[in-house]
Amino acid sequence: MSVYLLCTAIVCSIWIGHSACLTQPSWHPPATYPVCLAADRNMGTLPMIHVKARSSPYPGSKVERFHVPDDNVSWNIAWPDYEPVDYTAETVTAGPVWADPDLRKEGQSEHAPQFNLLDGTIDRRSFLGCYKLDKDKLPRNPMGRTGIISRGLLGKWGPNHAADPIVTRWKREDDKKVIHELSGKPILQFVAIKRKDCGEWAIPGGMVDAGESLSRTLKREFGEEALDTLATSSPQKDRLRGLFRTIFSKENAVEVFKGYTDDPRNTDNAWIETVAVNFHDDTGDSVGQLDLQAGDDAGHVQWFDIDQELQLYAIHSQFLKRVAELHDAHW
Repeated sequence: MSVYLLCTAIVCSIWIGHSACLTQPSWHPPATYPVCLAADRNMGTLPMIHVKARSSPYPGSKVERFHVPDDNVSWNIAWPDYEPVDYTAETVTAGPVWADPDLRKEGQSEHAPQFNLLDGTIDRRSFLGCYKLDKDKLPRNPMGRTGIISRGLLGKWGPNHAADPIVTRWKREDDKKVIHELSGKPILQFVAIKRKDCGEWAIPGGMVDAGESLSRTLKREFGEEALDTLATSSPQKDRLRGLFRTIFSKENAVEVFKGYTDDPRNTDNAWIETVAVNFHDDTGDSVGQLDLQAGDDAGHVQWFDIDQELQLYAIHSQFLKRVAELHDAHW
């Protein structure tokens, strides 16, 4: 089967498979599944078959995934020999406040989440629509098999919601936009951080805390990872708040992606979904004042030219392609 046909089959299977939705507040699924309208997928031209979510070793470990060939990714393909590895990182099993308990352990039924719903302050809904539960009554990755069950490094069963702020400016020399010699278009720059966990360059984003608004997450993650606000004095924080009001204003925010992320931390039962938002400083007056310094999960931070040759974490390069198209900039 060609890659094109395979991708088409997977998209169709996801669309059909997500017509089922848990509408009851209990954790256990009903006998039948009523129809549930899918949410905004906004997947655009992104690959419809996850690749990094099947890579080995699993991040931060020596765990090798059960090999999943392209033809067997879809849950609609019967595969009786599928034996995924069961792995949850110690940072998750230690029981931090941001992590769900192991629902498979005896005595945990009272902690059963309300999947496919807004569960208190935790949003367990997926941007892809309603996901199914597996034979153990745990969420099943809507994009298919990954070779690992349980949660890996992720705290929540099912979707783990993240936010990625893409802060951009025009590359300038002598106060003029720099034009790329091949494309003839102006060059955009974005703030990138080098992740400490894997050494890859990435957009400075992170997980949405329970009960936290998306806008607050975008500001917090950019501050923690790119501006090191965790170690900033009070006067500096006041100055940063002023800059944030300019850079992260609602009027300046443009959503460029919302959906499933092909992330190496994904498993069969837990996966990352994100909202990527572009905050562009057209004149360079506000972003140019930012003193970039590494902090929190970031090893280094700097301005990068946006270009199709960039090798970034997860599918971050795809987000930047959309930003370049949005501003008619070089890609």
